[in-house]
This record gives sequence, C-alpha cells and structure tokens, in this order.
Amino acid sequence: MKASPLILEGFEIRTFRREDLDRVIEINTRCLPENYSTFFYLDLYNRFPKTFLVAVADDEIQGYIMCRIERGLSKLRALRLTRLCHVVSIAVMEAYRRRGIATALMLRAMRNAAVEYGATECFLEVRVSNEPALRLYSKLGFRKTRRIVGYYMDGEDAWEMARPIFEEDLMKGLK
Repeated sequence: MKASPLILEGFEIRTFRREDLDRVIEINTRCLPENYSTFFYLDLYNRFPKTFLVAVADDEIQGYIMCRIERGLSKLRALRLTRLCHVVSIAVMEAYRRRGIATALMLRAMRNAAVEYGATECFLEVRVSNEPALRLYSKLGFRKTRRIVGYYMDGEDAWEMARPIFEEDLMKGLK
C-alpha cells in the first residue's frame, strides 16, 4: 500500500527524501539538544523509510519524525514479544507549533509502522521537563511506563511513554 502525501490545512506530510537531509538536520539542531550524525539519519531512512516523514508548510520543511522498528518486549504487557515503533526524534520549528503538525506526524508514522512493518505498539522517550511534549503524547494516548534516570547527555531523566496502535488509528483520515 503506497502512502500518498497527507495534505492538511496549511501543511503536507510526506515521506522524507535524501535531498531533505540538510533541512531536517537544521531543524534538529535548532529545536533539540540531541543531535545525530548524517549516517544515523540515512541509516534510519534506508531501513525504515515509511516512518521517516517530513511536514512541509510555506514551501519548506518545518518538521520531521523518524522512527525505527524494533522487535522486543511489550512496553505495556509484561513478557509479551511484539513489534515496536520507536519514535527516535520528532521536531517542529517553533513558528509552526500548535498547528497540528506534530500530531499529524505521529499519527501518520504510527499508521505506516503498523501497515508497512507490522508494529502493534509505539513508544518514545521524552524529557521529564518537556511539558508541551508530555501534554501532546498524553493527548495521543501515550502513558508513562517508566522513568529513565540520566537518559540524556546533560543528565536529565526521561519518561518512557508507550501506547498500542489501534485499528482506528489507521482510519483517522490518514489513508
């Protein structure tokens, strides 16, 4: 099933392309304290292209999400193996926040993870101090599963948050 671009009011969600790399790195550098090598971005793109997405508004990329698919123990049900969509990084330029871009990126990435890679759960790590992100993820049905002490390079703790990917997530107009 080929995922076509998702066009919403004022922005479009589409699959990352190699020529998007410099802009995605710029967004990451401007929005997040954690940065990655060029190899890291391209490796995720090469392995999981359907969950590396960008948001385009005003003719320029203003946000992105990149995920990897992992096989491991459920974050929600003890001792159950499952396929997990791990949100590695998501960022939206400050001027474009609170427009639904991050929500659309998350929903489309989860849909693609389920449809293309068979993922049944999604999880991520988020700084304990990042209240806007915590509110967004809670609104999207994620719940805190554990606190990871000293997760970030600066020593800040992270919340691991997870949620199942439901059939209705695949049907929310994100065809």
